[in-house]
Parts: sequence; structure tokens; C-alpha cells
Amino acid sequence: MNLFSRSMWARAGRLSLVRAGLLFGLVACPLAALGSSEFRAGDPPYLEREEVRTFIDEQVAAGRNREQIEALFVDAEPQQRILDLISSPAEARPWKDYRPIFVNDLRIERGERFMQEQAASLARAEAEFGVNRALIAAIIGVETNYGRNTGGFRVLDALVTLGFDYPPRADFFRSELGEFLALVEEEGLDIHETRGSYAGAMGRGQFISSSYRHYAVDFDGSGQRDLLNSWPDAIGSVANYFRQHDWHTGEPVVARARVEGDAHEALLSRNYQARFDLDQLAEHGVYPAGDVARDGLYSLIRLEVEDGYEYYLGYPNFYVITRYNRSPLYAMAVHQLAEALAE
Repeated sequence: MNLFSRSMWARAGRLSLVRAGLLFGLVACPLAALGSSEFRAGDPPYLEREEVRTFIDEQVAAGRNREQIEALFVDAEPQQRILDLISSPAEARPWKDYRPIFVNDLRIERGERFMQEQAASLARAEAEFGVNRALIAAIIGVETNYGRNTGGFRVLDALVTLGFDYPPRADFFRSELGEFLALVEEEGLDIHETRGSYAGAMGRGQFISSSYRHYAVDFDGSGQRDLLNSWPDAIGSVANYFRQHDWHTGEPVVARARVEGDAHEALLSRNYQARFDLDQLAEHGVYPAGDVARDGLYSLIRLEVEDGYEYYLGYPNFYVITRYNRSPLYAMAVHQLAEALAE
């Protein structure tokens, strides 16, 4: 498929000017660590950089047209705002400030209305994928406020900016840029107009390109996996994502815990995979605050509240939610919103 869908000649003219500059001796220079987010977007121009040329060579080796890929880098508009946002995400806030953003009366009310309006698709997704409808609704509620905020950045701009101007995760976003090029070809998206979050996530469930390609489903039978415009596709795709990551409907997500001393800090990590049994937790001063399965495995979750911390034991289902977004704050917000919607 041709990646161009508009203004091809204007971009081609800009590309010619860039090539002329390269011929007259312009060279790539190191990324300047400047700006409010520490990194500066678009300095120097993309086609002057060795890492961009390497990426283009890789895409050509994969069968894509060199001139078209080069023109995409001319068309891409580096966004300093994207670098600023990724440097200070909402998940950097304490739980006491994060929770009210996503678990509040208005979002619950909208979620109840959403579940009524999309009852048929939610029921079918629950039946076919084994993922409870309240969880599906909660994911969409936290991600896009039930479709009200799907992102205003061009995905091309987001992935190019982060892939080549954000060194901490450049490899990941370059990979996602390659996935996006493939996705455009597979699903007929307009590469110049498709919009999403500052991290390049798209649609009502905010799928990154690789997740879109691997987990999205055509749930409305249209012949296209359309997460940007189809509620059935968005609902079915969220459900499929959770099924593929081993969600178990009917099983718990978290249980309250209490801690004694400081040894529990050794169990805190960014990986919330349930791997500690009750004996291991007790050795570190961690105890369930109520009844839990004696032979279960758990992670330890600590959330900052007004007067200190709350502690929870995370079941395997909590880890599954973190596969959608690694933050424990995100996972807990989804869980609590789902609980409210299930009631």
C-alpha cells in the first residue's frame, strides 16, 4: 500500500531541500539535552541523523519504499510538548492525588451510562473472552473517559519525536514506529491524520501500534479492526487483550495488607507479578488484613495516602492489569472503577 495520502508534492519539495543540505555537507550532531523536559524535539532535523538513516535502511530492507519513508520524516513535526508530557505523567503523582482523577462520581455515572448504551457488545465480549464487562468499561473509562479524549497528537509525530528525541525509551518507540507503518498498511489508516496520545496510543481503548496489530479484533464484522470509530471493535479488543494476558474472571484483584517494620521494602518493585507466598511475606513483616488463600502467590503494593501509605496484596489479576499500563496507580484505579461499575 502507498503510505502517501495527501500533499505528496509539497512533501517531496521539502525532501529535495533536505537532500540538498545533506549534499552540501550537513552532518548529524549529538542530541542536545535541553528544554523543560531535558531533551529537545527535532534538533537537528531528522534526515541529518545517523539513527534515522539506519531506521530507514531497516524499513527498506523490510520491503518499504525509501523515498516514501524519507518523506515521512520530512512531514513529521517534532513536538516539544510530547517530551514534556512523557517526562511528567499523571502516574508520577501520589495515589491520593491520582485516584480522584479517575474514580469519581462523574466518571462512575458516565460509566454506568456507557454500560447501558453498549450492553450488547459488553455482554458478548464477556461471554466470548471471559473478561467481565465492568473491567472492560473501566479500562475504557480510565483510558479515554469513554471515548471523550482519545488524544490530539498525530501518531506519526508522537512516535518520531519519542523514537529519536527521547533517549530513555528510544528503542521502544522506534519499534512502535515500525509497527505503526505496518499497521497503516494492514488497516488502511491515514498515516498523516491518525491521532492519539502523546505516547502514540490510539482509539477508544488507547492501543499502541504493536498491541493494535496483535490483539485488536474485528468485533463488528466490518472487515476492519477499527479501534478509532467502532465501539464493538474497541470493546472486543480490550477483552481480547486481557484474555491473551491470562485474566481470570471471578478471581480477586487485591486484598488489604498490613506491614510491620521496614523489611517489606525489599519486596517492592516495578514488577507486580504475584510471586511471594504468605510465608515469604511474613518473613518481611507483611500480613493479610483479612482472609486470603493460604496457597496463593501475591505481590506487594504500596500507595501513598494523606496520612502515610496503604498496603495491598496483589493477586495475579492485578499483574494482568499492569500489562495494560505498568503503573500500580493505574491498575488500582481501573480495579476500583470496575468495582464501582459492577455495583
